[in-house]
Amino acid sequence: MHASFWTDKYPEGIPTEINPDQYPNVLAVLKDSCERFADRPAFTNLGKTITWGEMYHLSGEFAAYLQTHAGLQPGDRIAVQLPNVLQYPIVVFGAMRAGYVVVNTNPLYTAREMEHQFNDSGAKALVCLANMAHLAEEVVPKTGVKHVIVTEVGDMLPPLKRVLVNAVVKHVKKMVPAWSIPGSVPFTKAMKVGAKADFREANPSAEDTAVLQYTGGTTGVAKGAMLTHRNLLANMLQCKVMMPENMKEGEEVIICPLPLYHIYAFTFHCMSVMLLGGQNVLITNPRDIPATVKEMKQYRFSAFVGLNTLFAALCNNEQFRQLDFSGMKLTLSGGMALQQATAERWHKVTGCEVSEGYGMTETSPVVSVNPTHATQLGTIGIPVPSTLCKVIDDDGQELPVGERGELCVKGPQVMKGYWQRQEATDEVLSADGWLQTGDIAIIQEDGYMRIVDRKKDMIVVSGFNVYPNELEDVMAAIPGVLQCAAIGVPSDKSGEAIKVFVVREPGAQLTAEQVKTHMRDKLTAYKVPKDVEFRDSLPTTNVGKILRRELRDEELKKLGAA
Repeated sequence: MHASFWTDKYPEGIPTEINPDQYPNVLAVLKDSCERFADRPAFTNLGKTITWGEMYHLSGEFAAYLQTHAGLQPGDRIAVQLPNVLQYPIVVFGAMRAGYVVVNTNPLYTAREMEHQFNDSGAKALVCLANMAHLAEEVVPKTGVKHVIVTEVGDMLPPLKRVLVNAVVKHVKKMVPAWSIPGSVPFTKAMKVGAKADFREANPSAEDTAVLQYTGGTTGVAKGAMLTHRNLLANMLQCKVMMPENMKEGEEVIICPLPLYHIYAFTFHCMSVMLLGGQNVLITNPRDIPATVKEMKQYRFSAFVGLNTLFAALCNNEQFRQLDFSGMKLTLSGGMALQQATAERWHKVTGCEVSEGYGMTETSPVVSVNPTHATQLGTIGIPVPSTLCKVIDDDGQELPVGERGELCVKGPQVMKGYWQRQEATDEVLSADGWLQTGDIAIIQEDGYMRIVDRKKDMIVVSGFNVYPNELEDVMAAIPGVLQCAAIGVPSDKSGEAIKVFVVREPGAQLTAEQVKTHMRDKLTAYKVPKDVEFRDSLPTTNVGKILRRELRDEELKKLGAA
């Protein structure tokens, strides 16, 4: 049966198509929304709110600074390494308006990870938080980054509060290690300089790359997915039409606990909510559940975008259970599998059903979602408008409805390709635009889809992709390691946890703690294994390739027997 057969099975009220060409680029939507919703709140953080009009004005000042003082050419890449603070949208939209490509960078990256991303993207400028500047000091000289702008957590707050918050973060909480980057410019100074400068508004074409979003794709080396203006426009329009009909323009308050540098939060909060003229309440540290709940208590919020681990942690918090949920219209889940028990508990506590969706960086990211008025728990919903899905067998042949196969996606949100990696692009993207996701799915008769397995070995820890190749490269460098492998094992807390297997060299006295310590030095915290098991040998193919799937199967059997 043809892949697009189920477009006639869409629930009522949802169009089957969107027009990704109704705007020439993301900047046209930005201008339109910031004018229409000029007086409406756009972003809130640490008690400070900026309106859409203010955000447009401030992003223009930052754009002016970049064009006149950063030495960048149109199309140059600028790495943005910020958590959820007000500076993030100002910097990202400012960079786009000035004509540059945004490279979203995880603030928790280690020096090793930063170096790879900056060099691979060819980033010429970096905007980072002072808390991470000590790593930038180490990395920048090894890259092509020529201009560094450093911001502190409280830089967008009123003068007195700014000084106080920045002092507490630096001196009381000791969260800013000493750093020195010659020629770096404070964000506050950049904004003052930009306020006095003029700039030329960029006018990129729909096919120009707007964002380089790094992902392991189906292998371990982090690659930049080239997301064009048209890709982002398509996905923001697709998300918008999937929102409940009772969400009103210029009136909604959306809680944003997921990091904006992650494509899921980036597209939803910076793109779709811009189209809606909503207010994003930015949570800087969602791991601090009491502080998150305290922040949420101040708003009659209407939407919450999260993932399984966060839903579970919040429902376990007594103060959260006492919040006012009367305004709730939408809860979105993505990034990792939603557990049925968690979804049911969230519904019971908040009165709002969770709509689970599916996506990947390469699809900007949303592929499918459960419509709020027709959710099917345990599925990833239906494809968003203008999106075709099919499943194929190992020979690339399309399979009938109800059979399991690799999910393939085609639509205007599918990336242009991987940055400077044609071979890797050709592996996943066909000439006629079908993207192979590496996930094994079943398309049901009613058009809803279920993910049943992963073809690739990727591990998903609390919504973050972790690639075994990368972990094994780091482990292999540990003195005393002869062979190693990394797999994901089921975890109630994080969806999956990392377990590694090590074969020691003869006579080596390596301990599990030494392995973890080494990996902690080289990798972001969520990539550090929870469990290290030493073995005399590992299962391999006849050419010596370690069989991770066998190790995974063994672990699942153990869990089944437990």
